[in-house]
This record gives sequence, C-alpha cells and structure tokens, in this order.
Amino acid sequence: MEDLNRVAIFVRVAEAGSFTAASATLGLPKSSVSRSVLQLENELGVRLLQRTTRKLALTDAGRAYFERARAALADLEGATAAVAADGTEPRGTVRITAPVDAGTTLLADLVTRFVRQYPRVQVELSLTARRVDLVAEGFDLALRAGRLDDSTLVARRIGTTDVGLYAAPEYLDRRGRPGTIADLAEHDCVLFRAQGGRATWSLEGPQGEETVEVTGAIMADDLSFVLRAVLAGGGVGLMPIFLCAEPATRGELVRLLPSYAFHGAALHVVLPSAQHVPARVALFRDFLIAHLNTIAWNGAPTPRPPPSRR
Repeated sequence: MEDLNRVAIFVRVAEAGSFTAASATLGLPKSSVSRSVLQLENELGVRLLQRTTRKLALTDAGRAYFERARAALADLEGATAAVAADGTEPRGTVRITAPVDAGTTLLADLVTRFVRQYPRVQVELSLTARRVDLVAEGFDLALRAGRLDDSTLVARRIGTTDVGLYAAPEYLDRRGRPGTIADLAEHDCVLFRAQGGRATWSLEGPQGEETVEVTGAIMADDLSFVLRAVLAGGGVGLMPIFLCAEPATRGELVRLLPSYAFHGAALHVVLPSAQHVPARVALFRDFLIAHLNTIAWNGAPTPRPPPSRR
C-alpha cells in the first residue's frame, strides 16, 4: 500500500499546479515534495506528472489517480474531523485571508475573542489586496469584498460596504461644514486611488444621485491611510461606514451629509468547498458570520454581543 503522506503530497502538487506552490502550502522544502512524488511514481510504476522547465501537467494515469486519491483523502479527512470533534476540544490551525482594511478593522477583535474561546485553535491571518487562490495556497476561508468571480467557491453574504462622508472636528472648525454635495468642491479632500489630486464622487441622496468633482493634496491606495489622514484633519474622506463607525462613536470623526451614501461592494465569508469542512474551520466560519452580522453596515450604532461561552 502506498504511503499516505506521499499520496497527500501528490494531491497537493496536482491541486497547486507546481512543486513550488505545493511546498509553500505544505511547509516542506521543494526538494522533499519533488522526491516524495517521484517515490510514489516508483511505487506505482507509472508516471503521474509530466515535468517540463516551464510547467507541470498530469498524465492520463496521473489525472485518474488524482481524482480517486483526492476523493479518498477528503473522506479520510472528514472522518478524522468528525472523530476529533466528537467529545473533544477543536484544535489545529485555521488559515484566513482578507483585504487589509476590512481585516484590520473587522477581524482583530473577533480573532482574539475566538482563540480565547477555543485556546487549542490557532488562526493564521493573511491581509492582502491580492485575490488569493484559496485551494492552491491552502487557505481555509476568506473575507472578500466585491464580485465573486469563482463560481466554485461557497460564499455567505454578510453585508454591504456602504460609503459615507467623514471629517475630523478639527478640520471642520477650520474650514466649516459642507451643506450640500456641491460644497465639497471647495473643501480639501483625502482621495482614495486618485491621480493628479482630482476625483469624482457620486453619492445617492434624497434627490437621487449627485456627483461632484473634488480635489485634494493627499492621495493613497490604502483606506487605512485615508482614515488616519482624515482623523489627523487632512480633509474630507469618502470611506466605508463600517471603517468609521468606532471613531465616529468616540467623536473623533463627524459624518457629513448623512442622508447621502454610496452603496458599495458586498462583503462575503468564502470557503473553497462545503464538503468535509474541519470542525475548527466550521466553528470559525460560524463565529465570523454571527458576529459580523451584528455590525452596523449602514452606520447606526449596534451594541456588541456578549462573549460566547463554551
């Protein structure tokens, strides 16, 4: 019988499409991964992978073996997770990826509370603007904003990242408060992903959509920086309401023209598959969904739920 570790390594290589990506996912040296697959091929007496200098491809025999082996490993992992979850405390690592701004604002507190509740579970968080391949890079779930291009993913919508206008009290003391959308053209604005110090802002209000050309000396491609600059009095910012909710509650930011907003991208919790989800991942998924659903996406204060008990 073939070594199950070698079978599992081969499946990861086939899923990732390269020895390099598989070694990163598995946490093993590339040479060890390559050697393990070669040993499996020798045991089976067939070539599973066609290797070239530019790419890696499954042979016909490799594809047939991969499909059967992947299904068998998934069943084994599901059985192991079910036994481990039966009367024992969940343990192991949950790997999650999220956008930098959403992750910093939404997840730091929740991850801390989760690991306190389940001390034998570790959460490994990767914050990046890059769209991560959950399967190839070995992530258990993701927090994603915007359109989901991959129809194979399993997604749960938790809110919409509506955007509003904010400024610091110190800035408003100096420059006054805009009374209309058109007034923003006379204000300093902190711009997100703008060029040349100019941007067009469109917001929905009582009279429908209104558009204004705004200018500013501060531009950035990171919303966390935009938030910090607005807090420092750099100008008016157009930012996600969830990002500004706590500073606004503390009086550090003022919501301007609150009847106006831009209805932004949907936010989802995403998993690579609904099958054979480990107990620790399912617990973390449900924890995120339950607590993120309590957030005031439209800016209205929402009380924080009490800590969960084991």
